[in-house]
Parts: sequence; structure tokens; C-alpha cells
Amino acid sequence: MSDIVEATARTAQGTVRGAVERGVAVFRGIPYAAPPVGARRFRAPEPPEPWEGVREAVTYGPTAPKRPYAPPLDRLLPDPEVPGDGWLNLNVWTPSTEAPGLPVLVWIHGGSLLHGSSAVPVYDGSAFARDGVVLVSVNYRLGIEGFGLFPDAPANRGLLDQLAALEWVRDNIAGFGGDPDRVTVAGESAGAVSVAALLATDRAAGLFRRAVLQSGAPAALDPEAARGTTRLIAKRLGVPATAAALAAVDPAALLTAQTGVTSGGNPLTGRNAFQLVVDGELLSRDPAEALRTGAASGVDLLMGTNAEEYRLWFVPGGLIERIGRLKLRLALLKFKVPNATARVYRANRPGATPGELLGALATDLLLRVPLNRLADARTGAEGSTYVYEFGWPSPVQRLGACHALELGFVFDTLAHPDTRALTGPDAPQELADAMHRAWVDFATTGEPGWPSWDASRPVEHFGPDGPALVLAPRDDELRGWDPYRAKP
Repeated sequence: MSDIVEATARTAQGTVRGAVERGVAVFRGIPYAAPPVGARRFRAPEPPEPWEGVREAVTYGPTAPKRPYAPPLDRLLPDPEVPGDGWLNLNVWTPSTEAPGLPVLVWIHGGSLLHGSSAVPVYDGSAFARDGVVLVSVNYRLGIEGFGLFPDAPANRGLLDQLAALEWVRDNIAGFGGDPDRVTVAGESAGAVSVAALLATDRAAGLFRRAVLQSGAPAALDPEAARGTTRLIAKRLGVPATAAALAAVDPAALLTAQTGVTSGGNPLTGRNAFQLVVDGELLSRDPAEALRTGAASGVDLLMGTNAEEYRLWFVPGGLIERIGRLKLRLALLKFKVPNATARVYRANRPGATPGELLGALATDLLLRVPLNRLADARTGAEGSTYVYEFGWPSPVQRLGACHALELGFVFDTLAHPDTRALTGPDAPQELADAMHRAWVDFATTGEPGWPSWDASRPVEHFGPDGPALVLAPRDDELRGWDPYRAKP
């Protein structure tokens, strides 16, 4: 006999019917905005149309137009595709629709603003609901649909989608047992970059109390720099780089052109990509600057990185072996890495190859250093700041503690085959228990279980031997990026 029974909840647009699965009520594919097609394409999100009767919410809703990750990453990062036009939807896992006042965690997926969705099985929210937290996962527009920059359309449309989802949570989550005043917004990689931007924009004020940045630092481009990818796609299609012109292009052809322009390279070595834009409206200034100078200072913040982020991009395709001493030297010159800094990294990694050294330097330059600087800037702020590092090494393809590896631990989904594509079959459940509990506690109380950031720089390290508090880990490396301390 099946253990799945029905569950219903009321939203502002109408009633939805989900299912109770293993004691958790699950609602999938609920629209939080109207389908962004036709006259709504390349426009700000608009409210969804109400419906009569009961809307089924058992299966995942449509995913935004995208292509799978290129090989070999496609085997490590499965990325489901669900057809349909109603991409702006979300899912809710809740302990009970009848137990009001529960903490809420809203998840914004990563994928370089080109890939990913809330339907990725690794993001199953059952464990959060099991442990008393309402988990909401969100789809948003990707690629040129969400982040192409045009003279005749609003910028940062994907970020506007995320704001619309958070506004939906504010207005509707009480019907699912959640407390709209106890919301934590969390994201990984591009999702973390998005969360940082949400922290920096006035429009998000009051929509969440806490935030989590996993392996993503505050970042945005000025408009001129951001137009490049859009212009290259339009050039490939032979049309003007305007929303009106690209709206007339066959969607499949547009996606093919986007894939052609954005393929090659990776987030560490560089490529044509989509990024958030300092548009003067939604984002009035660079999120990194805004957060370092006091924006969202009252919001509690949990953030961190994986110890070997770079290995996801450097190892599977063999890039790490193709980087020799000359390429390393040229990269150091390109990124203006001080000689003294490079020497510290070499000394701390005896026997490391040039590719491993470059990967470690790139990881810190783009992720760990800016997050540590943000933590330093928030010392003494009203909101608490907590920093972690994930260091358990995956045995799969020598990936080590690579980018995205921590996700199955945070969501406690190690048993799922899609999670095991990265972790292998023997990842330590005890470490997942500890890391997942930290996220649950942070969403519930604002305290993940270790001291908040201060001059001693406490970092909770989730490693092979379990969680352990470390003070100022590898601080000699971090100091090397300070131009006033390290000289070439």
C-alpha cells in the first residue's frame, strides 16, 4: 500500500494539491509569476493568473530554457529538463500546513546563470522539512532570457524573478506552515551571487532575516562590460542586440547561439558569460562594495567555500595536467598575483603541480578572499556572520573537495544517485548529519553551532574527520592578497 496521501494549501491565486511523502507535505510546480513568454518575454515578472478549483502540484514545473552541461560535467552534474512555458514556479516541502510559525529556507540554485533548476534531485527539501524547516526552491530565468542586457528591456530579469518568488513567500508561506518573518534565503555558486545581490538591493529589505552564501561571492558588472555576451549572440544570429529583435528569433535557435557563445572556458579561467549588472535601478552599485560598507548589516550571514573548488573544472577534462610552468606564470601576470603571495602558496603545497597551484590561487582570488574580506567588514555589525569551509575530498575522478560537492551534505541527500555522481557511494553520513544540522539551526535560530566572526577569524571546517573549529586557517595566504601587506 502506498504511503503517499494528498495535502492541500491555499495561495493568493487558488488552492494547490500536493502529496505527503514519507511524512512530509510536498507541493511542486506552483507558479509565483506568469509565464514569461509572448508579450511578457524579456519583461519584469508579472503576477500569475488565479485559477478555479484545485491545482495539482505533485510534479515539478517547467524548467527555464537551457542546455545540459558540456561533457564531462554533464555526468557529474545531472540537470533535468521539464518542458513547458511556465518556468517561474517553485516547490515547497513542509512538516505540516497546520503548524504555523515554522522557519523558512528559500533555495536559489546555481549553474553559472545558464544551467540548473529547482528540479535537481540533490535539492530535495525533505530532510529540511523532516527537521522542522519549510524549504522553498525556486526556478528563475536563465541565460539571455534572464540576464541578457538590452536597451529596450529591464536588466537583471532573473534577479527580479527571485524577488518575485520571495514576495510570493512573504504573501503565501503562512498557508504552508511557514513564518514570513523567519525567512532565510540561501544559494550556491551563481545562486550565492544572486543572494549577495538581494542583500545589496533596497527592494529586498524585509523579505528575509538571514542569508547563506555557498561558494559564491558578491559580484556584478557595469553595463558596458555586461553587454558583450548579448552582442555576440545577436551577431551570431545576424540581428540587432535588442529584446525586440531577439524575441522574434526561434527559441531553439537562440539557445543554440547562446550555447555557442558561452561554451569553452570555466568560471575560473574565464569565458563569455552572463552576470548581474549594476543597472542604476535594482542594483545601484556593486554588491561587494555595498555589503562591505554596511548594506544588510542587520541580516545574519552564513557563508563559505569548498577547499578545492577549482577541481570540478580543472580535473575532469584534464585541464590540470595541461597547465605547465609557463601557463602558470602567464596566469599570475594576468591576474597580478604578487610574487610573494605565489611563494606562500608554493611553500604550503610541496609537490603541487602548476595546475594545482593555479587552481588554489584562482579559488582564493575569486571566492575565499572576497568572502573573508566581507566577513572582516561585517565585524561588529548588528547581524552575526559565520564562516565555514568544506574539506571532505570526493574519491570520484580525484575531484577532492570540489565545487558543488557540499550540496548533498547540506540537503542530506547522499543516498540519491545524482548526488553520488559527485560524492561516490561511501560519503560519510555523519558529516552530512552535522552540516545539514548547522543549516537547520541557522535557519531556525540564527546560530549554526560555532562562534560568529571576530578578530580571531573562526571557521568551521567540515572535513574527513568531522566538523572542527579552526582559527584563521591559512591566514598567511589570505594576507598575501592584501596589496598593503604583500609586495611583488
